[in-house]
Amino acid sequence: MTGKKESANRHIQVRRIYDDAESSDGKRILVDRVWPRGISKDKAELDEWLKDIAPSDELRKWYSHDPEKFDEFARRYREELKDESRAEALEQLKSLVGSGPLTLLTASKRDDISQAAVLKKTLDSGKHG
Repeated sequence: MTGKKESANRHIQVRRIYDDAESSDGKRILVDRVWPRGISKDKAELDEWLKDIAPSDELRKWYSHDPEKFDEFARRYREELKDESRAEALEQLKSLVGSGPLTLLTASKRDDISQAAVLKKTLDSGKHG
């Protein structure tokens, strides 16, 4: 549920890294731990790769992008975001919010049930102005 208060310079979206970059993407941040197959660094057109923000291998393997497990995955991942290295990466991501459009990129087949979607919701709910 997005409020109308959200201004254009605070726009956050989630996209697949395999989709072509668009001028409306703003800063493009890859939030996967592993570099996506078949994508060159040039084609990715990344501003940053925050691999430290990605879920642990253990959580990622348990989840296996099973839609039935998404809510539990999201809960566990939000807990992991409190870990020191992930919390630091999350702060880095938060610092980019408000400086223009922000696109969180993932190689997941379904970006709506990815860690990028959890991060977007976290950032959307944590905006402080």
